[in-house]
Amino acid sequence: MIDEARLRLLALCSLRTDGKSVDWSVLARAALSGHLDDLCEGFIPEASPSARKALPILRQALQEHPLDTHRARIEAELEQADAVDARLVTVLDADYPGNLRTVPDLPPFLFYRGKLDHDSDARSVAVVGTRDATELGLSRARRVARELSEAGFTISSGLARGVDTEAHRTALHFGRRTIAVIGTGITKCYPKENFDLAEEVADAGLLASQFWPSRPPGRDTFPRRNHVTSGVSLGSVVIEASGTSGAKMQARIAGEQGRHVLLLQSLVDSQPWAQKMVDSRRATAVTTSEQMIEILDAPARSTEAPPAPAQLLLDAK
Repeated sequence: MIDEARLRLLALCSLRTDGKSVDWSVLARAALSGHLDDLCEGFIPEASPSARKALPILRQALQEHPLDTHRARIEAELEQADAVDARLVTVLDADYPGNLRTVPDLPPFLFYRGKLDHDSDARSVAVVGTRDATELGLSRARRVARELSEAGFTISSGLARGVDTEAHRTALHFGRRTIAVIGTGITKCYPKENFDLAEEVADAGLLASQFWPSRPPGRDTFPRRNHVTSGVSLGSVVIEASGTSGAKMQARIAGEQGRHVLLLQSLVDSQPWAQKMVDSRRATAVTTSEQMIEILDAPARSTEAPPAPAQLLLDAK
């Protein structure tokens, strides 16, 4: 059963007009700061550029399709989630992941299978890399995941082929907790060959999606997934990644979120983008798990909740 507040939040996420939807992170920040009623009345309680862009979309969409008209769609999505034994957590809920709550690009909700574990997941680290990893890269991913999980870290990743798969499998093999943030709705699995792995993660850890349960994979879903994979973690360890890899994108996102960005020295030696990040002090080159643990146990650049935007009710007339 879903309460009225969460129903309204989901309805806001359903709004569309002229093929556009309101920026979900704007909705999440406003709801998190206690301004759900303002959103429902067509106001956005921050003065950021993204809020200014979202405001006319919000108002037009509310005029065209009032929130009550979205109830059937929401109920259908909830039924699909229920069919795979998935649950819902929103920014309005106390058990929303604590690390994710502190980033400005947080999603308004997650559908998940498995269990939320606030204490364990407070010490989560993302182990990520290319889908087309070398055998040496896969070996390094297994070593990093094993040693960090033995040190008490939850291993998070994106359930992709290659490095992500090895990180999850290693954590599971040693009986450690792992979080898989997927780039589809919770009723889907991509890639299909990781279906059994996804089931194992759901049984022993946490399988999470920031999308509607029915959402298929798309060009936009995997980049968006990277924001959450980074956001639930204290930092991201990148094993192997080319200049066009999604793992490179996650390294950038992690830096923007104030998270630790740890790049294997072998990656820095072989990839100019990685060397550039280290040279600009946006990332740290590491060679041992002891180095990683020391860095991850230190405060990141931003460990508090994101600064509240200016509390100005935007009223575009």
